[in-house]
Amino acid sequence: MDILSLFVIVPLITILGLVFTRNLKQARIVAMLGSIIQLGMSINLVFAYFKERAINEDIMVFTRDMIWFKQFNIYYSVGVDGISVALLLLTSIVVLAGVFISWKMYDLPKEFFISLIVLSIGVYGFFISIDLFTMFVFFEIAVIPMYLLIGIWGSGPKEYSAMKLTLMLMGASAVLLVGILGIYFNSDADGGALTFNILEIAKVNIPFEAQKLFFPLTFIGFAVIGALFPFHTWSPDGHASAPTAVSMLHAGVLMKLGGYGVFRVAMYLLPEGAIDWSWVFIILSVIGVIYGAFSALKQTDLKYINAYSSVSHLGLVLFALLMLNKTAWNGAILQSLSHGFMTALFFALIGMIYERTHTRDIAKLGGLLKVIPFISVVYVIAGLASLGLPGFSGFIAEMNIFVGAFQNEDVFIRVATILSVAVIVITAVYILRVVGIMLMGPVKNEAYLKLERVTWYEKSGILLLLIPIVGIGVAPLWLSDMILESLQPFIQGLI
Repeated sequence: MDILSLFVIVPLITILGLVFTRNLKQARIVAMLGSIIQLGMSINLVFAYFKERAINEDIMVFTRDMIWFKQFNIYYSVGVDGISVALLLLTSIVVLAGVFISWKMYDLPKEFFISLIVLSIGVYGFFISIDLFTMFVFFEIAVIPMYLLIGIWGSGPKEYSAMKLTLMLMGASAVLLVGILGIYFNSDADGGALTFNILEIAKVNIPFEAQKLFFPLTFIGFAVIGALFPFHTWSPDGHASAPTAVSMLHAGVLMKLGGYGVFRVAMYLLPEGAIDWSWVFIILSVIGVIYGAFSALKQTDLKYINAYSSVSHLGLVLFALLMLNKTAWNGAILQSLSHGFMTALFFALIGMIYERTHTRDIAKLGGLLKVIPFISVVYVIAGLASLGLPGFSGFIAEMNIFVGAFQNEDVFIRVATILSVAVIVITAVYILRVVGIMLMGPVKNEAYLKLERVTWYEKSGILLLLIPIVGIGVAPLWLSDMILESLQPFIQGLI
């Protein structure tokens, strides 16, 4: 059994174990053990990757092929580079943290954890796939459980939010499928056989007219799940209605499929189309960065604040990818990782605060630093990382993005970069505004003086997410070098 397929098989075994559980205690132990094994696998993969890369200069390592549909040349093809490895590590950490944060899920716990693990299978499979069809199948597997997770275990207008999310993402999937089929039917442009294999298609000179047609379809198909403006509206409502662990996976992992798909498929396979269309999507991504920040500034619900903040931060990822240079792309991947840990941590903390105070309205909160100091201090740290303070992962990511973007001498791009940089000020305002209202000052409600203390499983979930935020900020070079090395084959297609 190859090392990558275990990322699909182990979660499937975990689901099988969950099927036979009888109560909450058994369900959470099985889910926790399965998630710990997955985290151990991803850590082992990091070391195995460095060892393999020392002797293997292929674009992807640990590649495996197994015929699936011979008639259409569809294979179960897997492989990873440094970018895939980093995102697999992110996924395993967020999944385990989500299990800890859902420790007290009393309502249909077995079904909840099964749905959560199914979502993780889709994400793992997406990141290891190098066959477009297989990648699309895993993409759908990741998206479908969201409807159940929000519709059954959510709160507020959960049916509306679940339906809105599902319809918009399925609509994007339909557009994406057209783009993928367009790439497939042009993969024989140099006289070879039709193929879905990404590495094989990259060797083909797809006609410019076909690239112009299918790049926007592929870009939009992936970027909708990455909160591209104006197709982002599913995200805030979905976050607000989702249970805590689902919000963590939704923002921390699921939305990363968008940027990764844009990079791995749209940019790599359709580089001339990317150059031709870049100005359109640069405008949309910058609008998303600015709009998300100002929208977060106006919100009073903690989940909506974090949701619109995600729209802004992920707009930076798309903006960086459209810069079409190595430094900005490095920043885009680092921003994806940083945002994944950061926003999952935010949603975990918001869930803990809501469980204790029964409100997410910052106007009704106050003085929480005095009564739940651990949660409050970690919230401040997450906020400082979000606004890009040196020493945290957000600073490393944003510096690479802005330096890479400003390397381009085009006036249009430099103006777009300045606008994006200016949003850091707005981010600081809404982060410090929440900290000031919610954590500082006198305790507004006497009932808050008796709030429940932080439990061991909550601390475990928080520390799993906090350590990488600080670790990447303090010692980023090993991760940055791994990403930069993997970017080289992709950037060559744009030179």
